[in-house]
Amino acid sequence: MNDQNIAAQTKIEGMGAVLQPKGVHFRVWAPHAESVFVTGNFSNWEQYTHQMVHEDNGYWAGFVEHAKDGDEYKYVLKTPSGELLRNDPYARALTNSVGNSIVYNNTSFDWGSAQFDMPTWNKLVIYELHIGTFNVKTKGNPGDFYSAIEKLPYLKDLGINAVEIMPPFEFPGGFSWGYNPSYPFAIESEYGGPDAFKAFVKAAHEQGIAVLLDVVYNHFGPTDMDLWQFDSWSENGKGGIYFYNDWKSETPWGDTRPDYGRPEVRQYIRDNALMWLEEYRVDGLRMDMIVYMRNVHGDESEGSVLSDGLTLLQWINGEVAAKFPWKITIAEDLHRLDSVTNGLDTYEGLGFGAQWDADFVHPVRAALIAQFDQDRNMDSILAALMRQYSGNAFKRVIYTESHDEVANGKSRVAEEIASSDVNNWYSKKRASLGIAMVLTAPGIPMIFQGHELLEDKWFSDTDPIDWKRVKKFNGFVKLHRDLIKLRLNYNNNTEGLSGQNTHVIRVDNEKKIIAYNRFQNVVKGDVTLVILNFSDNGYTDYRIGFAEPGLWKIRFNSDWDGYDKDFGDFETLDTEAVQGECDGMPFNANIAIAPYSAIILSQDRE
Repeated sequence: MNDQNIAAQTKIEGMGAVLQPKGVHFRVWAPHAESVFVTGNFSNWEQYTHQMVHEDNGYWAGFVEHAKDGDEYKYVLKTPSGELLRNDPYARALTNSVGNSIVYNNTSFDWGSAQFDMPTWNKLVIYELHIGTFNVKTKGNPGDFYSAIEKLPYLKDLGINAVEIMPPFEFPGGFSWGYNPSYPFAIESEYGGPDAFKAFVKAAHEQGIAVLLDVVYNHFGPTDMDLWQFDSWSENGKGGIYFYNDWKSETPWGDTRPDYGRPEVRQYIRDNALMWLEEYRVDGLRMDMIVYMRNVHGDESEGSVLSDGLTLLQWINGEVAAKFPWKITIAEDLHRLDSVTNGLDTYEGLGFGAQWDADFVHPVRAALIAQFDQDRNMDSILAALMRQYSGNAFKRVIYTESHDEVANGKSRVAEEIASSDVNNWYSKKRASLGIAMVLTAPGIPMIFQGHELLEDKWFSDTDPIDWKRVKKFNGFVKLHRDLIKLRLNYNNNTEGLSGQNTHVIRVDNEKKIIAYNRFQNVVKGDVTLVILNFSDNGYTDYRIGFAEPGLWKIRFNSDWDGYDKDFGDFETLDTEAVQGECDGMPFNANIAIAPYSAIILSQDRE
């Protein structure tokens, strides 16, 4: 040990490389190592100059004078199986997934003085995006956070107030969906690294847009991953200290399930979740397929329940709720369980703010894609509309497209309707009908990148968004913008669309129409009537029940020819509700609605 350059400083908190005024303090967990050194630029990569001191519970720590921000480094572990050169599991930045760790000054970024207020959850409109394909500047290269910033004004103009970023953590190569994180604390180098992500968060907040981050804790890797057998120890040929080393390691992505029972691994995952919310000012986390955190087989089999995974999720959600009650955690579980979003004070409640809803996307997509009207089941649409979790309309995220729904053998909704020819009447009409339901149904609506551009084919991490489509399909973009502004009550006459309450007026399985009121309070300008026609037939004189008498104005008509030159065969006008029971309502009126269309009506506030 060279004691003129290194000293143990066990009082310093933190893992990884922590900058100090005169150097860097390093700490790593390697319980089976016999000795540990840190090497890097600061030692001209001499491996044995800076030996670390053994602490309790298998931790090693030391201080390297004159090490600084931007220095590259690695740990040298002497183990019973030989010498290992390892990247830092807590590294905030890497040169690349097979390169070196980089010392990162987490306090140097200038956040400015602007404050950001998270929208209330019932007012969220989420746009899911993939940094590598969202705004590509150079052909053959992925996009990055800086190029994504350029499109934030477009999203603001669209009405989006939250973006969900697919996992941007260091992964092998330059192209990936992100669900193969090699280093979960490091932002992908191809995306610009940690400062680029902070710049994106800052810019989004300046535009009034929240940032939600997709995190992956059900597995790590499985490749380019120094976590694997990190300090040489393992059992059964499995992953070593960070992973289960028995049958519980098995996942659809390899034997790479973290060991949720080890205190150090639990801390590692908890530290990661809180880091994004605290240091990067992210507004929420979406956790990928938590069913594989709570059950080995990703189902409800009692013999493979992972109780340690359940308690880890409860710990993280408990801390988030205590420190940042306005920030949201969203689960992808897709097993339709209230327990996922039930409070931590309830039996088996995991405490998530919301969960992706399989009971919405699957029946709604099926109805939109079905070739023949007789195959559209309006009772399934009703069930999708009225599904709730934990007694709250906004405990679910609803969508017709997500990264999973537009790949892996599936395509964009418009592509599924008319393969290779999305610019046709059927594709455009039904895609617009679907997004109208997403933005008027109870739940937190989500749009996958490019839906408003009528993107075709399927999602690929090498196929960037074609921004020329903004001009080509500017009417379709406007359709999305108008719906979002109604959802968010821009004109103070559709507040009901963000209310807790939904009252179904009619489910017409013969004519394939569903009509429902959305409201928070039963007052004019709050109650909002939505009528969706899932059939190829239009109706000029369709009588329906109304909650209040008087003039009901058309606020939105998806068949308007301003949205597409192929639309507009029907003249849909304001209507007067008069006395007379209909659909169990005291008043009634006739409406006109075009094929495969949505209309939204409300009354002016008094």
